[in-house]
Amino acid sequence: MIPTLVIVGRPNVGKSTLFNRLTRSRDAIVAEVAGLTRDRHYGRGNFEARQFVVVDTGGLDADNVDGVFAEMARQAQLAIDEADIVLFTVDARAGLTHGDRAIADQLRRSARPVRLVANKSEGLDPNQALAEFYALGLSEIHAISAAHGEGVRDLLEHVLQPYTAQAPEDETLAKHPRVAIVGRPNVGKSTLVNALLGEERVIAYDQPGTTRDSIEIDFDWRGAPYTLIDTAGVRRRGKVQEAVEKFSVIKTLQSIEDANVAVLVVDASREISDQDASLAGYILEAGRAVVVAVNKWDIADTESRDRIKRELDRKLGFLDFAKTHYISARDNKGMVPLMASVARAYASATRKLPTPKLTKVLTGAVQRQTPPRAGLVRPKPRYAHQGGSNPPLIVVHGNALDRLPETYKRYLQHAFLKAFELEGTPVRIELRTGHNPYADRK
Repeated sequence: MIPTLVIVGRPNVGKSTLFNRLTRSRDAIVAEVAGLTRDRHYGRGNFEARQFVVVDTGGLDADNVDGVFAEMARQAQLAIDEADIVLFTVDARAGLTHGDRAIADQLRRSARPVRLVANKSEGLDPNQALAEFYALGLSEIHAISAAHGEGVRDLLEHVLQPYTAQAPEDETLAKHPRVAIVGRPNVGKSTLVNALLGEERVIAYDQPGTTRDSIEIDFDWRGAPYTLIDTAGVRRRGKVQEAVEKFSVIKTLQSIEDANVAVLVVDASREISDQDASLAGYILEAGRAVVVAVNKWDIADTESRDRIKRELDRKLGFLDFAKTHYISARDNKGMVPLMASVARAYASATRKLPTPKLTKVLTGAVQRQTPPRAGLVRPKPRYAHQGGSNPPLIVVHGNALDRLPETYKRYLQHAFLKAFELEGTPVRIELRTGHNPYADRK
């Protein structure tokens, strides 16, 4: 059994720092800003061959229970309900507060095992730092410093002591498609994630910037495993002012790089902006397979629908290899064909392309349209083989290929896409010119 450790506490007590320390990662954004973490954030940890799951939660604030903070509290409660051990984190430097007492009462009602973790205790006398927290009635208190790693090992030895070591996970079984849901703020990314999962897994709120971190969620779709990545909305650079939002944008771009397939979500009720095109360009530059999801199709009138289709052709025409779906995440419509396209895009991006057929397609393309002459020389593509996948990389060998124009490279890309029926993934062409033995002779 792999235990689940859930970190809860007031805002800004160091929960995300502890999450990063336990998972040995930098997956959670850390800043001196209250309420930065909002959704449940899952990660894997390993300590002396004992694996565990760590869940970071949004700060519980007894004095602020409206709007998005109410959703944060609900997400934290869902995490507590699935916990094997709750790591109730407090600030040793701030001392015992009214908010800590309220959270302790809530945890007592949950009937889950609780370990009190006094963070930020570096440089303090443990006896003095922990004395007032005994008033909460929790017998086990651990003084740690998540930022410096002090006391974390002792904490893990204690909480994981009842659990036995597990065999390492088979990497071949662990590999499955990673799907990043990306788009501008407030286009319905979190609503789409919840619709696919069939539960209110992440906070979906009618306010731009609700999601601040990239949240990874493992789930099964019709028997096939996937990892969904809900990302923060990406705005135009000139409108990104807060440091936290800048980190959110960086995390979103990293999520695209780490994904196999990106689902680009656009809003049918708004025009496709230059920012949508810029984000699509980044996905293409990263070489990721892509599916376009036009959300809020249910509230778009006939004029808006006609306009959005024209704008898709005009502004996102360079994604002509990608499938477009018109969906309503709120009403759970269009999810099945959307995920079918995601599966096909992943299969295309990771497909093995045999060398004989690649060379045959290349030869046929050259016979249909000969490369244009460059001065006195005409480039001659001769054979091709696969050099990588995700995206498929096709290496073309021949003579004078360094003089092959970009238009002809695009022609070859489309020829390979069509011949192998690759859907949803770009194809990259690498040209390698053979050495001319007479080049150095006068």
